[in-house]
This record gives sequence, C-alpha cells and structure tokens, in this order.
Amino acid sequence: MKKTLLALAIPTLLAGCNPSENDSQPPAPGAQAHEYLVQLSSSAEGIGARPTGTEAETRAAAWIQDHLTGWGYEVQNQPFTYTRSGTEKHSQNVVAELKGQSDKVILIGAHYDSTGEKKGSEGATDNGAGVAALLAVAEALKDQTLPYTVRFAFFGAEENGLNGSRAYAASLDGAAVAKLLAMVNYDTIAGGDIVYVHSAHSDVAEYNCADPSRYSFDPRVRDRLLAISRQTSTPFAIHPSYDGYPEGETGSWSDHAPFACLGVPIAYVEATNFTINGEAGYDGYSQSTNPALWDCYDDATKSACDRDSETQWGKIWHTEHDRLDRMAELFPGRIEQQLGANTDLMIRFLKEPGL
Repeated sequence: MKKTLLALAIPTLLAGCNPSENDSQPPAPGAQAHEYLVQLSSSAEGIGARPTGTEAETRAAAWIQDHLTGWGYEVQNQPFTYTRSGTEKHSQNVVAELKGQSDKVILIGAHYDSTGEKKGSEGATDNGAGVAALLAVAEALKDQTLPYTVRFAFFGAEENGLNGSRAYAASLDGAAVAKLLAMVNYDTIAGGDIVYVHSAHSDVAEYNCADPSRYSFDPRVRDRLLAISRQTSTPFAIHPSYDGYPEGETGSWSDHAPFACLGVPIAYVEATNFTINGEAGYDGYSQSTNPALWDCYDDATKSACDRDSETQWGKIWHTEHDRLDRMAELFPGRIEQQLGANTDLMIRFLKEPGL
C-alpha cells in the first residue's frame, strides 16, 4: 500500500476513463454510480474484496485515483503508516478537490477497503457503495463551480481502526481545519432496509478525542441533508433514541469521528435498520428483517425467534451477503435505488448546502 505501488497495472476493464468522452449522452449519475460499484466490488467483473493491508486495497486506490485524474482533478495520494498488532502497516488516502466560489471546504468521504472476505464478503455495501456514489458525484460536478470548495476523500484502512481518516485529520493544520465547514461520511449507504442520517453524539466522551474542548456535535449538516431528502421520493430517517444514543446521534465507529474531534460539524449516512432488536439491542447492527438473513425472525418482536440460538441476526456487513450477486437475490433493485438516491442527494446538497 505504499505510494509507489500505485503504479501496479490493473486490467483494462478497470481503467479510469470518462464515459462521456465516448458517449454523447452519458448515464445519469446514479446509474454511473452503480457501474462504478460493479467495477470496484464484483470479483467477476472488477476488483472484488479489498481487505485492509492487501494488494487489492492498493489496486482500489489506484483505480479511484485513475478515475479522478481522468476527469481532470489534481489528485493527492497521501501514504500513511500505522501499527496493528505490533506490526507497522501501510496504506494511502486519495484526495481530490473541486474549487468553489469560496475557499471554505465541504469534505465528503468514504473508505474503500473492506473486510469479511473469509466469509465471502466482497464489500459491496461496506463500503463500495459509498465510494461509487462519491466517484459519480465527482464526475457529475467536475466542470461546475459550486458555492464552496468540495474535497473528495477516499480513506484507506478504515476497517481496522479508522486509520486513513485519522491520518488525514492529523495532517491538517489549524488554518486547514478552520476552512472545513462540514464533513459528510458515506459508509454503507445502500443495502439495509432504511437509510439514516446521523450527527455526532452529544456526549464527547463517546468519541475519546485527544482534545475534547474542540469537539463538535453540531447537527446542522445532518439536518440539512434530512431536509433535502424530504423533498425527494426517498427521505432519510432519524433513528429513535436507544440505550446510550439519543435520537439521530451516532458513535465514533466510522470515518466521521476524527473530524468531529476537530470541531467540524459532521453527518453520517448509512443504510441499516434500527427498529430491529438485534444481538446487542436496538443498535443498527442488524441491517434487515429479510428472513433469509435470520435463522428465524419473529416479526412480532422484531427480533430472533430464539435469541440464544440465533446466528445470523439480519446482518449484511462483513458477511457472505455483502456482495452484489447475493444482494440482487435478496433485494432486487434495492442497491440501484438507494445508491442512485444518495448520489443525486449529494449533488443537490453540494449545489445548495445551506450552511
């Protein structure tokens, strides 16, 4: 995952090119996002699983960078090291910027590594979908001048400790942080029954920040995305309060966390199902009520028929279900619909941020 490894050749199938160069009527951004999702997460047609710390993760970074460069973006490859189980490891972030009318920055991010490959996961929902949507947004907006500068950040090594987003946040000096208006994290934006948008937690202790005095749980970015979504056919949801987490607030387990610790208002979009009484309660770690994802699901209790013997718990992330072929069987058309909706909503938000 060192920077020099980005020169590795990848199949012609995955080459980054702008489809509009060869097609006078390019696909709509949502449809294009789905094509990128296939290229990234399908082992039959693209890269497939991208386990943290592997050559496949590096190929994914090269594939992202190739697309962005092909659309005319100046791309920064940010290599970083981190320690895991006493061993130094390497990865990289891929960052591109679209200059706006203001030098104030809206940062939108998604991690491109995956996990669960030993169970058969190809990382389609977690987090190929987030990457594909942001790539389609970058392509759709590449020639436009927006109210604020937009920074697209694709983070490596999220699955074993948010290493990419932590490295990127740590690289920002005070002036750079002061320019950040918002950070939106697209992580698992398709696949689950319901698409939610969260703000950071109102209790700073949930985020274990190095400097708690800088922390922000300002919900305005969440609320703006929620308001825009309610003007569409696919509105976001706010999760109800559950033990330890007030309504609409999330923990520190994804790439938004380092930015909340810097005092940047964040929003986190994910598709799951907080109405399910899952393995550890109403925590969103059960993504669906689909009976195929349960040994036995009881609709009356929104839980397992037998909590002691249940093994599946409605989970998609990190399992054999997180692949496009399996998702098409379980939920025909869902990935395409949710991915397209989130792509279109992000474009609208960046054009009319309301911040």
